[in-house]
Amino acid sequence: MKLEIMEIKLYQDKEAVAQEFSAYFADRIADKEKFQVALSGGSTPKLIFDVLAREYGDKIDWSKIHFYWGDERCVPATDEQSNYKMTVDHLFSKIEVPKDNIHRILGENDPKREAMRYANLLEINLDRVEGVPQFDMVILGMGDDGHTASIFPHEI
Repeated sequence: MKLEIMEIKLYQDKEAVAQEFSAYFADRIADKEKFQVALSGGSTPKLIFDVLAREYGDKIDWSKIHFYWGDERCVPATDEQSNYKMTVDHLFSKIEVPKDNIHRILGENDPKREAMRYANLLEINLDRVEGVPQFDMVILGMGDDGHTASIFPHEI
């Protein structure tokens, strides 16, 4: 396994993070034929989606990006708590992305069966590194209490 040296960047506020990340995202996908990205919910990704839609909506070839989720709540896609709905409201409704490129977690389904279905979908769709399915990028936000991907400090 190849280890990469990570660079840490600090920004003044969430808007600056959204601006810089959006430019980074556009650059990362520019020369790819297919790009598999896992999304999350929360206020940080919401801002990023707004910037991506506003500033890169017509500059990115959205047809080569496949969208997945790293977490979702057990609610219907129309519920205000749905990470998928937030992504629709802040990104998908403002860009042209093929419906077949959106691979949502069906939060309205039985959680155990849906976890199995989604795991199978990832096994089928994603390329593997040493036998493990891999995304090209995973976008995670961080809550004020330090939680990410719906993993809360008090629940560990």
